[in-house]
Amino acid sequence: MSIYTSFSKPAKKIAVLIDPDKVVDDAIDLLAKDASIAKVDYFFVGGSLLTNNNLDSCIKLLKKNAPHIPVVLFPGNSYQISSNADGFLFLSLISGRNAEMLIGRHVISAPYLKLSGLEIISTGYMLIESGRPTSVSFMSNSMPIPSDKNDIAMCTAMAGEMLGLKLIFMDAGSGALQHVPESMITSVKKSIDVPLIVGGGIRTPQLAAQLAKAGADIIVIGNAIEKDPSLLAQFADAVHNCQ
Repeated sequence: MSIYTSFSKPAKKIAVLIDPDKVVDDAIDLLAKDASIAKVDYFFVGGSLLTNNNLDSCIKLLKKNAPHIPVVLFPGNSYQISSNADGFLFLSLISGRNAEMLIGRHVISAPYLKLSGLEIISTGYMLIESGRPTSVSFMSNSMPIPSDKNDIAMCTAMAGEMLGLKLIFMDAGSGALQHVPESMITSVKKSIDVPLIVGGGIRTPQLAAQLAKAGADIIVIGNAIEKDPSLLAQFADAVHNCQ
């Protein structure tokens, strides 16, 4: 089964976001084993900056310890490519007006991705205001969609789908003070037919369940698990029980 086909299935799913710069090998081993037990659906791997050259080793450790969980690259830039992964979210920042993030950097990475053997999934990436500047907003040099502007988010997502993007990813950003509002998630989900991914600022299993019920098909967690890995099974159960 392709990764995109699994994204499209109606069951609610959970992805663990891993920044290779933030974790050591022993922690990756343990996280992968815990994720396997918790029946996590995907690993998303990437970061705004990768300074330690750990991308390939991180992916290999994940696949060694949890071989049945797909590893999907969630790249912070066009150079975060590894053929050791299973898939690649080809992100177009449709919430901003920075041409480099809409199409410019994609032109640079396209020939490498063509040869990589990765499953390439075109993704409309939408930054949502989270209460403070995030790494993504700074690195992308773009303004997020205001958190109280459901109509802008809805129309942006619709435009992304009409342009042929296969996923919509609404992100408040790593370490966000506020998560994407439930009302915005519901508005966007009602306006599109492609899978909806939501991440950023999701600190508790209860909140993860609320956002899944609001319309998110895939919930992405990162910082909460970095701070307390023991919560992983609770997060997974909360999301999977929203079927």
